Amino acid sequence: MTKRIVAYTRLKPIHLDQLRQRFHVDYFEALKSTDDPGFRQALGQAHGLVGSSLVIAPELIDLAPQLEAVATISVGYDNYPVEALTRRGILLCNTPDVLTETTADTGFLLIMATARRAIELADLVKRGDWTASIGEPHFGTDVHGKTLGMVGFGRIGAGVARRGALGFGMRVLYACSSPKPALEQELGAVRCELDELLSQADFVCVTVPLTAETTHLIGRREFGLMKPSAIFVNIARGKVVDEAALIAALETGEIHAAGLDVFEQEPLSPESPLPHMANVVALPHVGSATHETRDAMAQRAVDNITLALEGKRPLSLVNEVAWRGETP
Repeated sequence: MTKRIVAYTRLKPIHLDQLRQRFHVDYFEALKSTDDPGFRQALGQAHGLVGSSLVIAPELIDLAPQLEAVATISVGYDNYPVEALTRRGILLCNTPDVLTETTADTGFLLIMATARRAIELADLVKRGDWTASIGEPHFGTDVHGKTLGMVGFGRIGAGVARRGALGFGMRVLYACSSPKPALEQELGAVRCELDELLSQADFVCVTVPLTAETTHLIGRREFGLMKPSAIFVNIARGKVVDEAALIAALETGEIHAAGLDVFEQEPLSPESPLPHMANVVALPHVGSATHETRDAMAQRAVDNITLALEGKRPLSLVNEVAWRGETP
């Protein structure tokens, strides 16, 4: 029997062909909603699921009695009901490693662009408003030699810190649930409590995964601990930050500026004040968005789902206990 895969995101022909060589593929190239009748019907026969961006609720998993594995084309997996999948022994695969360096590039891009006011000043030139030598009202702030506070110190956080410490001579502080002795030795990084990090850092960069514990991890109280000169960068998930508190901190000058690639609601509402603030650099969630990295992520997802449906261990597995058969 040929197993069936439901692919609900745009894939390049090379990746689709790889899947079709082994499986029957129900392909929903531009699925906008999981309420789509065809998609929901296809779930009834699906052994595998490949996609990204859309929220896969537990009730959708209930529509797929034969489901064995899900491969998300992302490192984050907050769009998936991990507990419900694990209870049924369904493997959940993601794509870490292949996007680490590209996403770290984006994090440091936001640090640099925000500190040096790159977007704001580029717009000034585009408008034809550069009519005299730039003076103090348009000065930025240095990055080299400053203190970088990393909230989260996994692969991506370490990548950002490595750029700061080795490339810009920055002092690195990190708040993390477990110590990282190898990174401490490599980068001179110092582990500290979150409150201490927030009060000392010139740049605060958030890279933690979104969980129940990290939802609104950074809010009004935390912004109040930061320096008035602090620059806040978020490349994690939007809901890690209380966005209303962030807006208030920026409007009142409680913090200096922010560089943001993620938001509580995506796409960002046109009504949000954030993209209209001169002290905000806002990007449309492009952390891993390069041709090379997105191709590598898609390939990793194809490899993961193929291995899983052939009874082999995927390259990147979120719920290890499901692979071991230790379902709750």
